[in-house]
Amino acid sequence: MKILAIESSSLVASAAIVEDDILVAEYTVNYKVTHSQTLLPMIDEIIRMTQTDKKSIDAIAVSGGPGSYTGLRIGSATAKGLGMALDIPLIHVPTLKAMAYNAYGYGGIICPIMDARRSQVYTGIYEFEGGVFNTLWDDCAVSFDELLEKLEELAVKRNKKIIFIGDGIPVYREKIAGYFANEKAYEFAPASMNRQRAASVAALACIYYSEGRTETAAEHLPEYLRLSQAERELKEREQNG
Repeated sequence: MKILAIESSSLVASAAIVEDDILVAEYTVNYKVTHSQTLLPMIDEIIRMTQTDKKSIDAIAVSGGPGSYTGLRIGSATAKGLGMALDIPLIHVPTLKAMAYNAYGYGGIICPIMDARRSQVYTGIYEFEGGVFNTLWDDCAVSFDELLEKLEELAVKRNKKIIFIGDGIPVYREKIAGYFANEKAYEFAPASMNRQRAASVAALACIYYSEGRTETAAEHLPEYLRLSQAERELKEREQNG
C-alpha cells in the first residue's frame, strides 16, 4: 500500500510518501511562503526523487482541519485534483489527531494546540493506552482557559503528565506555566515533533485505509470547526443590524 500525504493546515507545508509502513520521503517547510507556491512543487520533488510512479499510489491522505482556512482549502483542492486525476480515493485525517500522533507511544496526555485567535485554540486531548490511540476530548474550538481546566481534571483523574504540541505553544507558554503549580506536570514537545507533519498524516491514513475509511475526491470537504473571520463579522453585523 502506498499513500501520498498532504499537510497544509497551518504555516507548515508538508508532503510525504509512505509505503507499507515505511516512510519513503517527507518534505516539510515551516516558513512564510504561500502554500499555493510550495505544495505542488514539494509533491513533484518527492515523487521525482523517489522515482514514484503516480499510478502506484493507492490513496491521497490530506490533513482535513481544523486550521487556516486558506491552507485547508489549498490542501483540499490539491488532494481532490490529484484524486480525480489518478482516480484514487482520499483519506480525510483530522489535523489535531495527526499532530497528537507525532507523540506515538507517549505515556501521558497529549494535547495539540493551534492558535485560533481571540483567546481560543483548536484542540483535542488524546492518549496512547496499551498501544491504542484514544481520544479523551473531541476536537473543538474553545477558550484556552476552558482547555486548561479540562486538562487539569484529566491529569488528576488519570495521574498523567501532559505534553503540548503545536503553534499555540509560543502564544500560551507563559499562561501554561502560570496555571500549573508543578512544572513537572507538563512538558513541551521538542522541535522534531511540535508541528504538523505529513508523515503522521500518512501513518494515521494507513490505519484508516485498512478500516475502509476513505472517500471520493468529490466527497471530501475540510473540517473548519468554526466560521471564518469574514463569516463571523458578517453574522455579527446581521445580529446587530
